[in-house]
Order: sequence, then C-alpha cells, then structure tokens
Amino acid sequence: MNTVIHKAATRGVANHGWLNSHHTFSFANYHNPDRMNFGVLRVLNDDIVQAGMGFGTHPHQNMEIISIPLEGDLEHKDSMGNVAVIKEGDVQVLSAGTGITHSEYNKNKDKEVKFLQIWVFPKEKDLTPRYDQISIREISEENKFYQVLSPNKDDQGVWINQDAWFHIGKFEKGNSDEYKIKKEGNGVYAFILEGEVEIDGEKLSKRDGMGIWDTNSITVKATENARVLLMEVPMSV
Repeated sequence: MNTVIHKAATRGVANHGWLNSHHTFSFANYHNPDRMNFGVLRVLNDDIVQAGMGFGTHPHQNMEIISIPLEGDLEHKDSMGNVAVIKEGDVQVLSAGTGITHSEYNKNKDKEVKFLQIWVFPKEKDLTPRYDQISIREISEENKFYQVLSPNKDDQGVWINQDAWFHIGKFEKGNSDEYKIKKEGNGVYAFILEGEVEIDGEKLSKRDGMGIWDTNSITVKATENARVLLMEVPMSV
C-alpha cells in the first residue's frame, strides 16, 4: 500500500471576496509541482460562493466535471440549454467532451453556497458533451458507503467517461466500513467532509485528504461522527 496525505491547512487558498476556494491540487494561481493530481483526479476545489454571486459563462473541453453541493443552492446554465438548481443531496456531472460553456451562480440572495468542484480526466476525448444530475437522498445509507458515481449509465448514481467510482459514507462515532477497489490498478482518494476518521491507522479530520493505491481495499472508521467522500480513480493518466 502507498499513501499520500494532504492536511486541510496545506491546501492552496484563493479568496476573491465573492469566492473563497481551497485547492487540494494545483489550480489557477496555486501551483505546487508535488500536488498536480492523484491519478486522473485533477481538481478538488472546496468552494464557498457569497450570496447572489457566481462564476460567469466560461468554457470547458475534454474534462469530466462533478459538482457536489454541501450547503445552499447552486444554479447551473450551459450551452446545451440546461438550466438547473443543485443543492445539498444532489450530484451533478458535466461531461465537457468536444466543448461546452456554462455558468454557476449562488441562487440565494441571503446565504452562502458551499460545494465541491471536482475535475477528472476523461477516458476518451472529443465525445459529445453531456449533462446529468441526480438526487442521492433516496439512495443514502447510514454507517456504510453508497455509490453516487460510476462509469456505467445503468448503475447507481451519475455516470462519467472514466473508470471511476465515487462513494459517500455518513458514519456515527465507532462505526466503520471496508471499501474494496473495483478495478485493478485504481487508487482511492478519501476526502473528509465532516468529523474525524481513521483510515488504516491514519487519523484524519475535516477537509483532510488521503490518497491510497497499490491495495485491494481500505477500512474507514469514524472516531467522531463523520461524513466521507471516496473517489476511486485510475492511477495512470
């Protein structure tokens, strides 16, 4: 087993007033040659957008972009004609393919919106762009990991153009679950959304990240009430 740990306080920070963003990997003005990606996981941004503010229309190409709201309402518009609001309990994917433009705004005028913006390199390039959004409220489970993203459109959760699987787990203190790697050669990046956990002997707190590879499984134990996002991805870009 190989591991890498990124403590919350070591992330890159960009505070633009309307946007306060923490970057686990190099992004925009934050550049760290030792933290460019974890396999095909290229971007993990922890964003807080002020009331009524947001990202104006901008382009993407050949990237799988996943948004997971943690608090508040985020309005999405894109060049395919999609207009949607995503909120805590939803997962959104934008498969940019040959190219797309979109905007994201805080729908509310009186409170912040907090969300994770995740970019994954695609398995195939120049595919037709695609948008998908689901509610994960109906599939959530207590004290175990449940799937919210996969490579298969007929599987649970949203699907993307990559051999990646995302799972979320909400655990009460003292509970644990084993996660088994689904594809040989993949690694798992664990991001602690809330609380404190122990992963194979390593203690992690809110917004810490840990990458694990060259293993068949990992065990996550909640040492306090916790919520964890697991992102299994290919390690070769």
